[in-house]
Amino acid sequence: MAGFDRPTPGVAIVGTGAIGRAVAHRLLAGGRDVTVWNRTESRARELVDAGALPARSVREAVSSSTLVLLTVKDHAAAEQCLAQLDPDLSGRTIVGMYTGTPSEARLAAQRVASLGAQYLDAGIQASPEMIGTDAATILYSGAPQAFEQHRTTLELLSQPRFVGTAPEAAAVWDLALFGVWYDAQLGLLRALETARAAGVDLVEFSRTASTQLGHVVAAVSATVSEMQQRSYPAGPADLTEHLTVLRHLIELRAGRRLGDGGLPEVVARIEALIAAGRGGEGLTATVE
Repeated sequence: MAGFDRPTPGVAIVGTGAIGRAVAHRLLAGGRDVTVWNRTESRARELVDAGALPARSVREAVSSSTLVLLTVKDHAAAEQCLAQLDPDLSGRTIVGMYTGTPSEARLAAQRVASLGAQYLDAGIQASPEMIGTDAATILYSGAPQAFEQHRTTLELLSQPRFVGTAPEAAAVWDLALFGVWYDAQLGLLRALETARAAGVDLVEFSRTASTQLGHVVAAVSATVSEMQQRSYPAGPADLTEHLTVLRHLIELRAGRRLGDGGLPEVVARIEALIAAGRGGEGLTATVE
């Protein structure tokens, strides 16, 4: 079975798209030895001119370093790269630096482990121009010892945050956080659409909408505490009162372009809790 030459403490970057280029430039500026590979060789030329070493293949890039960053388009591209390697990646850490699903993170971790390496999944909460600044955060999950081993290098790119030993933890955190924004933004759009259809002044309405969103933000800590303690006080309304409002909302949103936001499923959950004698609890009980 063919093996690799002994790796150096440098960093290999596989894929030189926008994120890959930004990462490579930052690591070079931080004094790291960087090897780069891209399927289209000409796209790596800028980095070679800046001081990176070119690799003629994925295998050559991976063999060069103990830390390998897969800054590719998606999981499929990462799998294609891993498929080109001999089954001996011992002594290396592979980081999947692309947006993927939790299931893809688990598959990548299994694939890398089968090759004898350690795996970290990364959730990049930054644009390319933010890489290396205090505004950038990159989430990591997977092998904690790999994270600690390469922390100093990862700190050159962002404020690194290790979020769990499950390979999919970073992907879950990343996507769930996107979900917070989408849910809030789409909720606002549904409200604005409904208000406009009724001839309501949107500027005036938006002021009250801002206040309502502020209530959600202000209650985040209390909501987390309720979930952790499994205690669900009614707060401003209990489940029986929420049920009435939600049924009205479903009727109000019927036929709207953005749908009802999944409220029928929520209503069904609340009805089940009320039937179980829990109507006096608060809305957080629905997630138990």
